[in-house]
Amino acid sequence: MPIQRALHRAVITGLGAVTPIGNTLAEYWEGLSCGRNGIGRVTSCDPSALPVQIAGEVKGFEPELYMDRKTARRTGRFAQFALAASKQAVADAALVIDASTKDDVGVVIGTSGDCFNMGPEWDVLTQKGPGRVDPLIITRMGQHMASARVGRELGVRGPNTTINTACASGTDALGHALNLIRLGQARVVLVGGAEAMVTPLALSSMGRLGALSHNNADPEHASRPFDANRDGFILGEGAGILVIEAEEYALERGARIYGELAGVGWSFDATDDAAPDADGQAQAMVRALRDADIEASEVNYLNAHGTSTPYNDRTETKAIKLALGEAHARRIALSSTKSMTGHLAAGAGGIEAVAAVLTMHHGLIPPTINYVTPDPECDLDVVPNQARRADLRVVMSNSFGLGGQNASAVFRRYEA
Repeated sequence: MPIQRALHRAVITGLGAVTPIGNTLAEYWEGLSCGRNGIGRVTSCDPSALPVQIAGEVKGFEPELYMDRKTARRTGRFAQFALAASKQAVADAALVIDASTKDDVGVVIGTSGDCFNMGPEWDVLTQKGPGRVDPLIITRMGQHMASARVGRELGVRGPNTTINTACASGTDALGHALNLIRLGQARVVLVGGAEAMVTPLALSSMGRLGALSHNNADPEHASRPFDANRDGFILGEGAGILVIEAEEYALERGARIYGELAGVGWSFDATDDAAPDADGQAQAMVRALRDADIEASEVNYLNAHGTSTPYNDRTETKAIKLALGEAHARRIALSSTKSMTGHLAAGAGGIEAVAAVLTMHHGLIPPTINYVTPDPECDLDVVPNQARRADLRVVMSNSFGLGGQNASAVFRRYEA
């Protein structure tokens, strides 16, 4: 007969964030609380010739605060963000990593790596020849290097995994980490998302696709989820990392607990390469609630995917009604923090999970900023422009990928 093992609960003990509205957890939460805009004209390159010239860039980031200069030079910006947020989260959790603990700590990070920044190296190959190509492209730019750099710099030897399911990646990673904890494959997992794809190629390609806002003249108001005049999302960058632990281990070491990662659900639209599908999105939310053993009526707040594209926000509104029931969907608050940070693509689920946990922890719902003109097809309570106090016991976070991959996570106030 197979051996029956008890599943472990996963609790959240540490958080870290590097974002367009703050490079530390405290700065990020302050920005969310006051509705700070993080969108501006691109500074990492000259965007004058690009169709889209605005983005949510991380400002004033100093990688050498988190790694030595040599390591920083060999590390892609996305992985620098991942390491910075991870070190913040480990410190926030007061987690000691030493010879007695390192084998039980895993890393799972969702990212696109440097796939939109390969152009300069291709130019070196074609213009200067193969003898001048950087031999460390893979270790600097490969998707696996966010998790790998975190694992190597922290010296942890548990499971080390990279997830890419487009814009669902960060929340998808939460589910994989949750299962590692539940099954006893790791006692602690650093999990989240990291992205740094504000590049000419990404801005040009997504701009031509019609996914990005072309409101170059007014970047502060360009990201406006659920507003009737939204015209596309704003590309962002950064990282959000959570420390999740097996409940018994967290209690044993006396850790402060933010809450419980109660469940994650996945689905695939199986419909279109670009257009979202309400039934597919709803299915991910329903499965997350089922996984958490929580009724839809218990949900108090939802951190929406809320990209500020005409199709997504309309579709997500319908999906929320399908998943939670229209009456309850109208009772709860939801907001899109992408209105402040822009859309971090594969990294979005990381910073938004951090936002959802902090929202529950502080009892303060971040606003959807730049909301001016209501859209009759987006008729739920989006907490417009001003943060709101609330007693929250169950919160959700949605991430829906371009291409049809969907993931939703459920967090619950911790009770022993």
